[in-house]
Amino acid sequence: MLNHASAQQVIDNRDGAFTEFGYRQGTAYRTASGKPGPSYWQNGADYVMNVTLDEDSHTITGNVVITYKNNSPETLDFVWLYLEQNRFTPDSRGTLTTPVQGNRYNGDLDGGNTITNVKAQVVGKNRPVSNEYLISDTRMQVHFAEPIPANGGKATISMDFSYKVPEKGMDRMGRLNTKNGEIFALAQWYPKVAVFDDVTGWNTDPYLGAGEFYLGYGDFDYKVTVPYNHIVVASGELMNPNQVLPKLLQDRMKQAADSDERVYLISPEEITDYAKTRPTQSGNMTWHFKMNNTRDVAFASSKAFIWDAARINLPSGKKVIAQSVYPIESDGEEAWGRSTEYSKASVEHYSEMWYEYPYPVAVNVAAEVGGMEYPGLNFCSWKSKGESLWGVTDHEFGHNWFPMIVGSNERRHAWMDEGFNTFINYYSYLAFNDGEYTNNLKQTRRYVGWLTNKDREPIATHPDRTQSNNLGMVAYMKPALGLIMLREYVLGSERFDKAFRSYIKTWAYKHPQPSDFFNHMENVSGENLDWFWKGWFYSNANIDLAINGVYPYGANYVVSLSNLGEMPMPVWLEITYEDGGKERRMLPVEIWFKGNQWNHLLRVDKKVVAVEIDPDKVITDINSGNDKWPSELYK
Repeated sequence: MLNHASAQQVIDNRDGAFTEFGYRQGTAYRTASGKPGPSYWQNGADYVMNVTLDEDSHTITGNVVITYKNNSPETLDFVWLYLEQNRFTPDSRGTLTTPVQGNRYNGDLDGGNTITNVKAQVVGKNRPVSNEYLISDTRMQVHFAEPIPANGGKATISMDFSYKVPEKGMDRMGRLNTKNGEIFALAQWYPKVAVFDDVTGWNTDPYLGAGEFYLGYGDFDYKVTVPYNHIVVASGELMNPNQVLPKLLQDRMKQAADSDERVYLISPEEITDYAKTRPTQSGNMTWHFKMNNTRDVAFASSKAFIWDAARINLPSGKKVIAQSVYPIESDGEEAWGRSTEYSKASVEHYSEMWYEYPYPVAVNVAAEVGGMEYPGLNFCSWKSKGESLWGVTDHEFGHNWFPMIVGSNERRHAWMDEGFNTFINYYSYLAFNDGEYTNNLKQTRRYVGWLTNKDREPIATHPDRTQSNNLGMVAYMKPALGLIMLREYVLGSERFDKAFRSYIKTWAYKHPQPSDFFNHMENVSGENLDWFWKGWFYSNANIDLAINGVYPYGANYVVSLSNLGEMPMPVWLEITYEDGGKERRMLPVEIWFKGNQWNHLLRVDKKVVAVEIDPDKVITDINSGNDKWPSELYK
């Protein structure tokens, strides 16, 4: 990571801005053109799970059978898993690193996994079974009696697990009491395999708080047993609707799957009418779901749900279904009554602009969670209304592209999911109902105060190491601002969109690193952007382009320019003529190759009365006072 230098130091050493910093080297696994290499591999895991929710004791009990696939070129003596419910204990690393005053990632302290009946075995006839394992905080190391073969070897890991569902689940999962019953928002609910990759080997960073997840892909087959009067919504396809839904709700589901307007599956008046909306009136009910080629699954269960749905239309002609579940406290057209409309619009927009949505459902769940994403399912605050609900719904569904489809390492590179998603959210806002709601992201100079704060941190800072008051800018806003500038100012929408879509398609269901993104964007756009990545993502450099003056030069003019900031940029000039006409011209970033001063010969055939840098104010120039000639100060 580059250290921030003072402006004077950079002025004295300006060529450093263009010194390449070594991200281009290709390997057999990852090419210099930003694609998976000819020997690229990634391991995966398939899950078969059965769990039971006890709503009185607030516990989950169940078992899991994991089939692990070792596609790596080396044998594996053990496999690391995550037990993320272990975060909810008094002595977890996450608890011990939470400040006294607390933060967003507060969690209960009376939870944690109980693991029993562990068995690990390489697939094959008469293979020995191992029961050896080690639990360290939120990680679990399972050993095998013999190594898992390289290049396609398989093994199974099975165990029973149980834990108390936290009420406060670090704003990612948990429980909410409502008038008609408790809502259980279940995530990080099963032991899951950590990623073994060609960059780090085993990725075993502990689950602390700000750092989210890095997961492999696989097929999930899971059954959830709940009280008879609960409704369960989940990632993936419901496999047994005939068993868990009465014919009335099955018919309504079919109607919703063919409707662009929301259809109630359970209306506000029917929340407690179990005789009408449940197929049985006692005992438990088992809901069966499947989801293929996904990195995770989550679900919600409650007897308090209003449930509505509508069709999502995808560019290929395929249809999937948007669903929303929420308590009576969240009902209303100014609130969750529009959730399905928001969900449908969000998924349709991203599918059209970037890459088609791959999952069978898009579920929005009202919960005691500010906003959290899982494949095909969100938890959003039950209190959200209007633009707030649109914003969180759109943001969480945007995460289906980053990091669900493009499987980056959130725990280390939060900007590759939060930043990318914040960027695509900007265009979704513009598209929704022709701009019903406002997004000011493109007004980049609103953020100059943070960008010049001495305590700011570079984008590349790991989320768990980022100061809490910087995380929103480091992980979300600054990377999104950078992509806005890259699309709207540096490359233009045509080149940027082609490269960004190619990046998504190329790395769908794979594990890109930052260098893969940088290389891919450069190779598809045809532009060397090392100065941009270095300045914007790996340092605290700022932009300050200036017009020193405009001088007659024969029949033309010379525009004297300075790069007063630490970060170079191309220069968009808007020229205003005496007759009122305007014209725009771009000077390439290469004008700063040999120093921070440049005289541009402006060839014109009319009298020039004004010149302005970046007339649309797209770049985060920290001093707007030197962008114009004649200066506003002397008018």
